[in-house]
Amino acid sequence: MAPDTAALHTAALDSGFTGAIRVDRGDVVLLDRAYGLADRAHGVAATTGHRYGVASVAKGVTALAVASLVEEGRLGWDDPVRPVLGDDLPLVDDAVTVDHLLSHRSGIGDYIDEAAGGEITDHVLTRPVHELDDTEAFLPELDGRPQVSVPGATFAYNNSGYVLLALVAQRVSGVAFTELVRERVLEPAGMTRSGYPRTDELPGDVARGYLAEDGLRTNVLHLPVRGSGDGGLVTTTADLTRFWRALRANRIVSEPTVRRLVEPTADVPDEQMRYARGFWLAQDSGTVVLEGYDAGVSARTSHDPDGDVVVTVVATTAEGAWPVLEALAD
Repeated sequence: MAPDTAALHTAALDSGFTGAIRVDRGDVVLLDRAYGLADRAHGVAATTGHRYGVASVAKGVTALAVASLVEEGRLGWDDPVRPVLGDDLPLVDDAVTVDHLLSHRSGIGDYIDEAAGGEITDHVLTRPVHELDDTEAFLPELDGRPQVSVPGATFAYNNSGYVLLALVAQRVSGVAFTELVRERVLEPAGMTRSGYPRTDELPGDVARGYLAEDGLRTNVLHLPVRGSGDGGLVTTTADLTRFWRALRANRIVSEPTVRRLVEPTADVPDEQMRYARGFWLAQDSGTVVLEGYDAGVSARTSHDPDGDVVVTVVATTAEGAWPVLEALAD
């Protein structure tokens, strides 16, 4: 069943939401609206054509890029990553596999530990963000973090694991990770407006992310200058609809691979969801979810295969999407 689009619109207006909302049922667009300003300093209104940061929504894209290499036989689900790492990151347990990383069961130390508390708008990176311009450049950020649990034993959401997946994919393929994603995921899905631009040279069609509900301070000093496997993608609501259509039509990877990526591997009561491999799952239905949360970013996009309904909410603040999504849950 499609959500009450009028309720979503009302929640957006009542909460002062800034960003974009889109709802599709099959080929019918039920709601496609933007709210607020995409660029406060210049008074630029947000539009449905703007591109928005989506933070960890990108983990699904990373999982698909890695899965495409598995389909080619260049990686295996159960392959340990140590042979690809060589002498790098010696604290990563030799038993950690590709599948452990995909399902957040690697037990490696996390460079952004979301369980440690603090505000999402804190400066959490230890290196200057302008140095993080390629996945290889993340190595010093990932290094020196002890293993915290036995590989395969426990689910613990882990950003380092997805940067490590990007590093493995980049080394195995010989192609820069962001280019690999473009070739293997974005282009097959027809996501022509999506990519990983540098945050210090954002084009005019990319909405700025803000640290507060008011004011001009953006998130540019809080995020890597170019994203990697755990985030950094900018995209449109229309491109995210194309993503789900392409995924379900097996245009990115094959049907057996899609089934593996969206099969549940863990119950996560704190999130009231389950986790698969790169994708979240609704607790009591077949709806598949991608979600992102970071300084200046909040986003969720989902696909309900039973009703063929895609719902996407992207916001330009860390908290902006949630009041709308609460209305969706109601």
